[in-house]
Amino acid sequence: MIYTSTLLSRGSLIGSLISKVRQVVAKNSDTAHTNQINKNFTPTPNTNRPLAAASLSNSSALHSKSLEEQIGLPPRPKKPLTPYFRFMREMRPKMLAKDPKITTVEVVRQLSKSWVDVDPKLKERLQSEYKKDQEIYLEQRTKYDATLTDQQRAEIKQMKQDINDAKERKQLRKRIKELGRPKKPASAFLRFVASERTNTPQTPNQTYREWHQKATAKWTRLSDEEKAVYLRESRKELDQYKKNISIWEEKMIRLGHIDVVRHGNLIDPPEPKPRKSQALKEK
Repeated sequence: MIYTSTLLSRGSLIGSLISKVRQVVAKNSDTAHTNQINKNFTPTPNTNRPLAAASLSNSSALHSKSLEEQIGLPPRPKKPLTPYFRFMREMRPKMLAKDPKITTVEVVRQLSKSWVDVDPKLKERLQSEYKKDQEIYLEQRTKYDATLTDQQRAEIKQMKQDINDAKERKQLRKRIKELGRPKKPASAFLRFVASERTNTPQTPNQTYREWHQKATAKWTRLSDEEKAVYLRESRKELDQYKKNISIWEEKMIRLGHIDVVRHGNLIDPPEPKPRKSQALKEK
């Protein structure tokens, strides 16, 4: 896919740094206990992988877990902090002590500038600590990876692909919106539901689901003539939408935004991505 340079904007970079700083200063669980679990555990295959993958976008709690934890494995060893983020971890409490109201954004900005001219001895110490922890991490990660089965590796790989695909879809939806893609008009049924919200609004003792079920039941009881009113409006706007979307897609092709154009309208559409990995089948 073709992505604009705005995805690599300065704001995105600052946002990434802020996110990392928040992770660094967050209260971590007992690392020694986690490492002990990693050394002693015996992984077992998880047969509920589709449910775990489907829950990625539905449960906010799952996003705080690693992919390994989401399929029932102990968390993998964590990479050690780089010297730069070790510096941030040490300096942030001092900055907060001087100015408790300072924002995370300002902390990142000031520490980024301070890191350039930081004392060489401090940098050397942080680098030494990092190298030592990196050696420990590599040893622990090697042991951890050796305990995984082929099926578990395939599950982790597939979940990574699912997450990447979801990110690409989200970025594409954002680009399409920014590029002004015409909106598809509401169907006849949705038009009826919208009118019902005005004509027969939801009562205080009624849930939205109950109100919607009642509106749906009312739609099914309408005669063909009554439904035709909404159908005519929908078809009229749909015809105009088809014209607008064709004009918009021609414009996108001329501007080089091929990835936002429907594949059926391209002379040489790209090959579709495989929906599922074959790794699980080659067990």
